[in-house]
Amino acid sequence: MSSGKNILLCVTGGIAVFKAAALTSQIRQAGYDVKVMMTKSAMEFVTPLTFQTLSRNPVYHDTFEEKDPSGVAHIDLADWADLVVMAPATANSIGKLANGIADDMISTTLLATTAPVMIAPAMNVHMYAHPAVFENMEKLADFGHRFIEPGEGLLACGYVGKGRLAEPEEILAAINQFFKEAANQILQNRHVLITAGPTREHIDPVRYFSNRSTGKMGYALAEAAFSLGAKVTLISGPSVLKAPYGVELLRVETAEEMYEAVISRYEQADLVIKSAAVADYRPKLTYDSKLKKSEGDVAIEMERTTDILKELGRYKKHQVLVGFAAETHDVSRYAKDKLERKNLDMIVANDVSQKGSGFEGDTNQVYIYGKDGHERKSFLLSKKQVAEIVLKDSLRYMKGLNER
Repeated sequence: MSSGKNILLCVTGGIAVFKAAALTSQIRQAGYDVKVMMTKSAMEFVTPLTFQTLSRNPVYHDTFEEKDPSGVAHIDLADWADLVVMAPATANSIGKLANGIADDMISTTLLATTAPVMIAPAMNVHMYAHPAVFENMEKLADFGHRFIEPGEGLLACGYVGKGRLAEPEEILAAINQFFKEAANQILQNRHVLITAGPTREHIDPVRYFSNRSTGKMGYALAEAAFSLGAKVTLISGPSVLKAPYGVELLRVETAEEMYEAVISRYEQADLVIKSAAVADYRPKLTYDSKLKKSEGDVAIEMERTTDILKELGRYKKHQVLVGFAAETHDVSRYAKDKLERKNLDMIVANDVSQKGSGFEGDTNQVYIYGKDGHERKSFLLSKKQVAEIVLKDSLRYMKGLNER
């Protein structure tokens, strides 16, 4: 996995630089080719000679020092890297990268690279918690950069808290995991369409009918599909969640809007996972102004919404179609009936009355049933882990993938 892979290690100033030396050695021993770039402040803690000896490569620190006159060093290094790792990453270096500042070799190279970037912060506990630093890290995460969280403990400044650079072994494990995921792009050139979240069916401009879905399961599925190399379209009902990196997000509100959005993209999809909790009914009459309170009860007549999953099953051609079923009893019976009745390839069911398996939480326990008789029951897992299981089980029904 590591053979032939190039890692550019960007070392910025802080007492944790000594850990970067150990990391350099471990990266090289793991079989990667590693080149080191340092800031001037980093060189105050450890000399470039240390990194040169450990990496068996020249160390770069001056934008204007061209070791090879046939090229431009910071551009060549930006292109050379398969992965850029900034460790330790100071608050200053994170701020510069987040705001496009290029005033030294590292910041200039990071703006020039198209390689994935992995950042391992290291700083004082109060600096790490500062709103400006948090905002910069959020911005970089939105850019698609990955973070390796710092550890908690006694810091060099004497404080105890979060801010210690992750151990070299943890950073190396993250690097190995990155290349493992990159090698498993089994959904490359495939289009995955996912629905998520609730819908809202309006009574008047103030009130609506909805449900407790947050969209967490669908968003986790979208992230997992993208990590497998897919082009992902996520059609989401109202949710406070941010779009996963690299995913096309379409926001809708009502069941009808979700139906129109799904149908318009159905033909291009290879895999459709309908995890949204779409309203089965909507008010037959919608009021343009607020319905005023009056004495006595009020009755609101409801009508059926379009059964999106049933329509998708009816018009299915090349698509693999996966549905979800949130039940409170007889989970297996209802799920298998839905699988057959709606012409699905696979259905994912859960008992929302069980602790940790309902709406709004971060965990789920699912029962998976396939049209070929495949069955699986998961343990109570994070929704990210459940998403990975659902994606991998879905692949068995995709032509050209299940033979690989």
